[in-house]
Amino acid sequence: MLDGDLAVSSLTRLHDALTESSGTLIYHVEGDVGCDGRSQLSLAIGGSLSLCCQRCLEALDYPLDLHSLLEFVDDEHDLTQEELEDDSRDFLPNQKELDVVELIEDEILLALPTVPRHDSCRLPAGSDAASGKVSPFSVLAATRRQA
Repeated sequence: MLDGDLAVSSLTRLHDALTESSGTLIYHVEGDVGCDGRSQLSLAIGGSLSLCCQRCLEALDYPLDLHSLLEFVDDEHDLTQEELEDDSRDFLPNQKELDVVELIEDEILLALPTVPRHDSCRLPAGSDAASGKVSPFSVLAATRRQA
C-alpha cells in the first residue's frame, strides 16, 4: 500500500491543460492478486485541478475523484475479447519497475474532459459579441439582402 500527496506542479505533462499548477493531489495505491491470478493495482486519486474553460477562457475548478483498477498481463494478445471490452479495469504490461507518479499522471490525463467548460458562462470580454462590434459578415449579409 502506498499513500501520499503529490504536488500538481510536479505533473509537467498536465501544465498545458491547467490555468494554475498550485495545490496537491492525494493518492492511494494498493496491490492485490485478482481471481485469475494476475497482479492488480487499485489506484485512487483525489483533489482539484484548475482547468481553462474553453467557452469563456476563465479558470474552472475541476474536482478529481478517480478510481482505477489496473491489471498486469504478460502479453496483451492473451486477453480475451470479453476482457478487452470490460470497462471495470485496464491492463498494463508486466514490468520490473513502475513509476507511480507517471502512472498517476497518465490516469489523470485520460480522465480530463476533452473540452472543459462551465455549465453556464459568457463569452470572453474581448469577443466581438461582448464588445458590441459589428461582424463584417453581418454587413455582407445586409448588402446581399439589398441587392
